[in-house]
Amino acid sequence: MTSRTGFFVLSGVLLLVALVCVGEGVQLIATGKPLGIGMGLCAFVVPPIGVWFLRQTVRFGRASERLARELEAEGGLPVDELKRTTGGRIDRASADAVFARRRTEAEAEPGDWRVWFRLAVAYADAGDTPRARKTMQHAITLHSRTEPARSSA
Repeated sequence: MTSRTGFFVLSGVLLLVALVCVGEGVQLIATGKPLGIGMGLCAFVVPPIGVWFLRQTVRFGRASERLARELEAEGGLPVDELKRTTGGRIDRASADAVFARRRTEAEAEPGDWRVWFRLAVAYADAGDTPRARKTMQHAITLHSRTEPARSSA
């Protein structure tokens, strides 16, 4: 199963669970007991939080893909230069070397979203997903700041 298919399956499950949660909340409130009413109200709070997280994830994914397409059109996507083990896993020393180079590029040009995108890819290759997401979010923010300036030129 591809990650996109898995995402859509899990999104569907999340929405189904949200509907069930709301239905259970209605039934709990209908009991008329204070504890049931309290739990029922809590059941109404949980689904919007889950839907909000799903929305944020979709927005992040779309923005990341948009940046990747733009960088690909410019010919600036990072080339896979990582060494791999015989089993196909990324060699840690190779990932660290590429990461160090990408970090130096980002420090040299802190306002360029392209170097931050490539740094995010290096973080992901090094196995640091939280920093990869944070760095990609920074690249998205930088891109959105420079977008109006590029469209008016």
